[in-house]
Amino acid sequence: MFIQNQIILSLGSNQGDRTSLLQQSIELIHKSVGTVIRISPIYETPSWGFDSDAFYNCALLIHTSLSAKTVLENTLKIEEQLGRVRSHSENYSARTMDIDVIAFNEEQIVSDFLTVPHRLLHERRFVLQPIVDLQLEWIHPIFKKSFVELLRECSDPSECKKVGTLKHPLQSYRFQDLNFIAIEGNIGAGKTTLVHKISEDFNAKLILEGFADNPFLPKFYEDASRYAFPLEMSFLADRYSQLADDLAQFDLFKEFIIADYHIFKSLIFAQITLESDEFRLYKQVFEIMYKETPKPGMYVYLYQNTSRLLENIKKRGRSYESEIPASYLEKVNQGYFNYTKTLPQDKVLIIDISEMDFVNRQEDYIAILDIIQQKMNSR
Repeated sequence: MFIQNQIILSLGSNQGDRTSLLQQSIELIHKSVGTVIRISPIYETPSWGFDSDAFYNCALLIHTSLSAKTVLENTLKIEEQLGRVRSHSENYSARTMDIDVIAFNEEQIVSDFLTVPHRLLHERRFVLQPIVDLQLEWIHPIFKKSFVELLRECSDPSECKKVGTLKHPLQSYRFQDLNFIAIEGNIGAGKTTLVHKISEDFNAKLILEGFADNPFLPKFYEDASRYAFPLEMSFLADRYSQLADDLAQFDLFKEFIIADYHIFKSLIFAQITLESDEFRLYKQVFEIMYKETPKPGMYVYLYQNTSRLLENIKKRGRSYESEIPASYLEKVNQGYFNYTKTLPQDKVLIIDISEMDFVNRQEDYIAILDIIQQKMNSR
C-alpha cells in the first residue's frame, strides 16, 4: 500500500522581507519537496546563539514520498534560491532563509548528512512553539514525549510573539465543490496511488476497488473464455454495492469523496472480455445498476502509453498480470476514450501522464492538481 512520509520542517528568516521569504519558501517546498498540509502562525523570536536581528519563524507539516536525504537536499536548494549564503564557520549567523528537518515520521536517523529528530529540538522554544500549533500526534522517539510536553519542559527563556499568518497552498484548490471525484486509468496507470495521495493530502473520503479480493481474477488470466462472465458479474456487483453504500454518505464528510474507479468501467472491460450474447445480458443488468449509482462531479482519466503501462505492470509483480498483452491494454484505452465521449464534457478530464512521475516528482503531482482545478475553473 502507498504510504507517504510525514515530515516536520522549521523555517526561519531574519534578513530582508521575512514574511515574504517564509511565504516563498512554503510555495517552493510545496512544489518541489512535498505537499504542505499544515502551517503554523508566524512567531517573532530573538536570534538564538548569536546577536542579530529578530527572526520570523514558522513550522510546517508536509507529506512526501521522498527519502530524508532527498528532502534535505531539496530544502538546501531552496535556501540557496532564496539568497542564503552558507558560511564555513561553525558559528550561527544571520540568514535570509533557514529550513531545518525536525522530524521524519517518528523515526530516529543519525547519519553524516542528517540527524532527526533535530538534536536541539527540546532546547529551542522558537522551534517548539510553532510546531505545537500544528497540533500533531507525534512522540519523540528518544524522549518519548509529545511536543506539548517538550515545550512545557523547555528551559529556553526566549519570548515567542505571534505576529501573523501565511497563505496555505492548498487553499487554491476547491475539490470539495465537486463532492465526488472518480479517477480512472488503464491497468498499471497509477490511479490507486494517486487517489491515495490526494485522499491523504486533502483529508478526503477514499473509495478503493477491491480487485485483489476477487477470486475469479487469477482464474480469468489463466482461462479467459471460461471465467470472463463470472469475473465481470462479480466485479459489477462489488462495485455497485460499494459505491451505493459509500456515496450515500456524502453529507457525513466535510471534504469530498475520491475513488479509483467508477461503475462504468465494468461495461468497458465487459465489452472487451465477453462474447456478444453474454455481453447483451450483462449490459441489461449493468444499465439497471448504473441508473441508480451517483455520478462523479469530475471524471478524470489518466492516460499512459502502452509501453509505460507494461513497465509498471512488470514492476508491481502480480503474477496473474504478467501475461497481459499490449493489445488488451490498447483495447482498454480505446474503451475509455469512447466512454468519455458520451459524458458531459465539462465533467471529463483526460490527463496524459506518460512522461510524469507523480510519486517521485512533487512538481508532477502538483501539475495534476493544477490541471484538475483549471478544469473546474473553466466550467
